[in-house]
Amino acid sequence: MKENINVDVAVLGGGPGGYTAAFRAADLGLSVCLIERLSTLGGVCVNVGCIPSKTLLHGAAILEEAKESATMGICFTQPNVDLEKLRDHKGSIIRNMTNGLDSLCKARKIIRVSGRGFFQDSNNLRIEDADGQLVTFKHAIIATGSRPIALPIAPDDHRIWNSTDALALNSVPKKLLIVGGGIIGLEMAQVYSSLGSEITLVEALDQIIPSADKDVVQPLLRKLKKQYRIFTKTCVTEITSLKEGIQVAMEGTKVPEREVYDAVLIAVGRKPNTIEIGLEELGIDVDEHGLILVNEQMQTQIPHIYAIGDVVSGPMLAHKASHEAKIVAEAVCGHQGSLAQAVIPSVAYTSPEVAWVGLTEKEAKENGSDYSIGKVPWIVSGRAQSAGAENGMTKLLFDKVSGKILGAGICGANAGELIHEVAVAIKMEATAKDLANTVHAHPTLAETVVFGAELVEGSITDMLQQRRR
Repeated sequence: MKENINVDVAVLGGGPGGYTAAFRAADLGLSVCLIERLSTLGGVCVNVGCIPSKTLLHGAAILEEAKESATMGICFTQPNVDLEKLRDHKGSIIRNMTNGLDSLCKARKIIRVSGRGFFQDSNNLRIEDADGQLVTFKHAIIATGSRPIALPIAPDDHRIWNSTDALALNSVPKKLLIVGGGIIGLEMAQVYSSLGSEITLVEALDQIIPSADKDVVQPLLRKLKKQYRIFTKTCVTEITSLKEGIQVAMEGTKVPEREVYDAVLIAVGRKPNTIEIGLEELGIDVDEHGLILVNEQMQTQIPHIYAIGDVVSGPMLAHKASHEAKIVAEAVCGHQGSLAQAVIPSVAYTSPEVAWVGLTEKEAKENGSDYSIGKVPWIVSGRAQSAGAENGMTKLLFDKVSGKILGAGICGANAGELIHEVAVAIKMEATAKDLANTVHAHPTLAETVVFGAELVEGSITDMLQQRRR
């Protein structure tokens, strides 16, 4: 029988939210126990999410750049992709990161427990392994993350994938159907398309990446329509396992009634891991989506038990979880913090990238905001043209009365890096005049942010001034 553990803080879940909370709490002088069901830290993000997907996307970008360089007169022979080496490279990146997290955990003298944690009561967690070890705590942080949503109509077949299966890269199907036009579906489409798969993508809503503004996504859509078959406003109604492949029936406009694919990726979203962790023992409520209800300090109905990341409302993003983790760890130590003023960017690492932060235009319309828009096509950017990235755009929203920036959407090369300039501007309550008067190096893609502000200010010279309505 293992000895029971008694600590100031017990953290359930070792992903970006969980390990960040544990590390910060330890740095603030608290005794910490970090409980993770897997043998490695990092959660979905490091092991089967953000890190492996971006590693594969980097490979896809190299293949695409080599192909597109022909327009500049730079030609390469057809690349040869060694799938096993690519998988090994991905694995080595994951191991480097998980080993690093292990080292950081040991250096902070955090107690690591491998196993599934279950709340026995409001001060004790039972570890569901052979010994049933007990962890007694003064404070607990729930950071159990999320898992892919499965389609009830999908049979059990190794050719029907979730995101984890897709990232395993065990094979490259000739014909791949992707159900779901969100970030995960589009990123996996890019990886497998670059490796030779014929991609068909189905989205139930009227646009890909539904969270972003439609016009921001357009540059990406224009490019992808030349590479994939894309069906929006389309639902999958039947999935059947056949010897020759997976037969799929769809409902929508001009869609194939029935078609057979070599593999099908289900990427319709994720759901929180809030079942079978003992919430019912605590009387902690979840909503209709399984999300834990919390206040601005991330406290549940039991004040000394907190919840962060994918198990609470908001976008299921690693950086959101990490930010919440620090707020909670500091709150446990009596520091005041709140997510009320958080500015959380979202990024689709497609080619071109799509990124947005703050208020989208669709949200501004819904809440009746009085706003001005500075929309800049990248054809006006010398840097974009020289880099073959003119198929892009930057869009800024400003409050008409105060002039403060409300939000932005960017589609183009390195949009995921550029968006953070706007995130800082929103956080600092910068105005269009502030941005327009901030000198940017020329030629850079970041100049398009200045152009957007100058359009609203009326001082643009690189474009014709927009007509005032």
